[in-house]
Amino acid sequence: MPTRKIRRALLSVSDKTGLVDFAKALGKHNIDLVSTGGTAKALREAGLEVIDVAEVTGSPEMMDGRVKTLHPKIHGGLLAMRDNPEHTAAMDTFEIPPIDLLVVNLYPFEATVAAGADFETAIENIDIGGPAMIRAGAKNHGGVAVVVDPDDYAQVLEEIATHQGCSTGRTRRHLAAKAFAHTAAYDAAIATWFAEQLGVSAPHKRVFAGTREAVLRYGENPHQSAAFYKTAEQRPGIATAQQLQGKELSFNNLNDTDAAFELVAEFDPKTSAAVAIIKHANPCGVAVAATLAEAYKKAFACDSVSAFGGVVALNTTLDAEAATEIVKIFTEVIIAPNATDEAKAIVATKKNLRLLLAGGLPDPGAEGMNVRSLAGGLLVQSRDKRLVDQAGLKVVSERKPSEKEFADLFFAFTVAKHVKSNTIVYAKDGATVGIGAGQMSRVDAARIAARKAKDAADALGLAEPMTIGSVAASDAFFPFADGLQVVAEAGATAVIQPGGSMRDDEVIAAADEAGLAMIFTGMRHFRH
Repeated sequence: MPTRKIRRALLSVSDKTGLVDFAKALGKHNIDLVSTGGTAKALREAGLEVIDVAEVTGSPEMMDGRVKTLHPKIHGGLLAMRDNPEHTAAMDTFEIPPIDLLVVNLYPFEATVAAGADFETAIENIDIGGPAMIRAGAKNHGGVAVVVDPDDYAQVLEEIATHQGCSTGRTRRHLAAKAFAHTAAYDAAIATWFAEQLGVSAPHKRVFAGTREAVLRYGENPHQSAAFYKTAEQRPGIATAQQLQGKELSFNNLNDTDAAFELVAEFDPKTSAAVAIIKHANPCGVAVAATLAEAYKKAFACDSVSAFGGVVALNTTLDAEAATEIVKIFTEVIIAPNATDEAKAIVATKKNLRLLLAGGLPDPGAEGMNVRSLAGGLLVQSRDKRLVDQAGLKVVSERKPSEKEFADLFFAFTVAKHVKSNTIVYAKDGATVGIGAGQMSRVDAARIAARKAKDAADALGLAEPMTIGSVAASDAFFPFADGLQVVAEAGATAVIQPGGSMRDDEVIAAADEAGLAMIFTGMRHFRH
């Protein structure tokens, strides 16, 4: 595509960041400025000459500004193909001036909704004229440069200066692609909001949109390309975190850190400090205690081998005492709501250790979606935001759990919610002591967790495995009694599980024979 001289620009923006400086620079190239409403007002206040859209169309703005750019003299100026004789003849006949540069961004719909606007206010913040102009100009990018992002102002100005007031075909094509993505994301946000307003969880057409935050070095493996995109969801975590130090985060770092922070957020910082250590998206140690340092030591003791090179998540402000403990071994990432200056200084001694401060904790009970790709499609489900409460539990064994066992059972089942299925989690005194994750057989999960507990005890010089006197949680029911028997042999005294197996009676009988207390939750936490 050839370069095109820019003689006239139409500017109509909601986000006025950098607008005046950009418009002044355009003026130096003798480019006429056409504008509307608040944009025209801002430009005039800066001393720039502006032609009103109403002057171009011969029609006033009407219907509270709903109708102003929806006019043949605007859309004709955007859509007319400069090299098409019929188009240029129509422009001459109907006195339609060409528009060579379109600078538009849209009413802040997402920000309006996020601020809690009512239905009517949200509707009024759905832009109509803006997307129509953007799509028209982007379709006709052979003659029109379309700018939807203030971050592109500098590049456009540099090109105009380099090419004597012209835009190049390559740049116009790239800007057009970005423009169509911009309007698509805008429409996606509106469609998603509408579905939520109607209470429709599975609309006939589902659209997803995100803004690229980073191009990653590679994906799960070096031969895979990857990028991180932010969505409109206002949820503390990876998307809100400020990285204070350390090298660029990888695909796996991001995935593991998200898993860790979502887990640790299950524990209320007003009640106790909580630490989760994650490796390959599975916890290898989780604990609660009076202080972060104590919680970290308990979590680390569960599996000190796997903790090496892991991700550490905290549910409250990282302090110096906890930071001192964490930096004793190689750790990839620390994520916390915040950190003290002293803690930051301690972490700074490990230059490759990434420290992320999310500014808050995600709400484990908030609505949200999980999305997974399949060949030719997407699986979409609501976030697993439920957790058992004491009122919903059913003691099915002859022996009832003690108060201490109850506390550990709740803790263990909370952790199990964040471990890949099939899983068995052993816990004792507010800490995991053995985790069996992602096994095809629940029996194997129980055995692996017990073996890892024995390995941890050997590493600590303990006389017996830490599963002795522990409790156990299963993310789904025991299909046979054999899994429960492994748990009993490991030394657990109480079990929490969903129940619902055809052989529940057999499993309950095995618990009673072993003297175990057992609770049914009536709710499972598969995590594939």
